[in-house]
Amino acid sequence: MIVKSIAKNVPISPRKVRTVAALVRGRSVADALTILEHTPRKSASAVAKTIKSAQANATNNHDLKGDSLVIDQIFVTTGRKLKRYRPAAHGRALPYQKKQTNIYVHVTGEQKAKKPAKSKKEAK
Repeated sequence: MIVKSIAKNVPISPRKVRTVAALVRGRSVADALTILEHTPRKSASAVAKTIKSAQANATNNHDLKGDSLVIDQIFVTTGRKLKRYRPAAHGRALPYQKKQTNIYVHVTGEQKAKKPAKSKKEAK
């Protein structure tokens, strides 16, 4: 089963986030979080937050074992671009863009063992 998590419009350029996402692609969730904890990039915290969200979705909503989770896919796309202008000499204005990023994480893992349901006779 694939469990997804998405972080949209993170205010970091996609090129910077892709380098960090490549570090953890295909690893277990525990290893990925350890790597990101020691990565000195601003985008590492955004990627870690998205992975933690996918881990919480998997354990709480889809009954997967937390220690068996592996990052199946992680990819980064461009988000919105805010167009701004910087003042320049001689009364001119130079355009620039504040780029934003969408981070997608897909996690897979093993199902938790289901507990057998108690019948009404056993409960009494």
